[in-house]
Amino acid sequence: MTNPVIIKTVFLKATRERVWKFLTDPGKLSEWFHRSDGTLQEGKGFELMSNTPGKETEKVCWGRVLEAKPYERLVYTFTHEELNGIETTCKWTLESVGDGTVLTLIHDGFENVGDKAFSAAADHDVGWDEHFVLLRKVIQ
Repeated sequence: MTNPVIIKTVFLKATRERVWKFLTDPGKLSEWFHRSDGTLQEGKGFELMSNTPGKETEKVCWGRVLEAKPYERLVYTFTHEELNGIETTCKWTLESVGDGTVLTLIHDGFENVGDKAFSAAADHDVGWDEHFVLLRKVIQ
């Protein structure tokens, strides 16, 4: 596999508007992922802070928002120290279905990591699973 891509689909019992807040609002992001230094907005950079007590001001992830179409699509670059600053891309889509939202994440760009691409993708795959467990709990 030369270009590992993570594709995750989550079925949430929440409106697209509510899901959007959990993807872009600093306070809502902190409930399931990491607190952001500001609202994720198109064309803006962002930093995500540590959840470790006593280290809440420590930057752990960062990137820039490439596209933000409220309630439909969010795309941003994503990196952290373990990636040595190499940028990957997270593409989120939100689709209304019944009384909820189907949230899909495509996280790619791991081929830029080189010979550790598969390992990096596998680690992120596990991490997203852990975060989505939290998202399901807090969003409903």
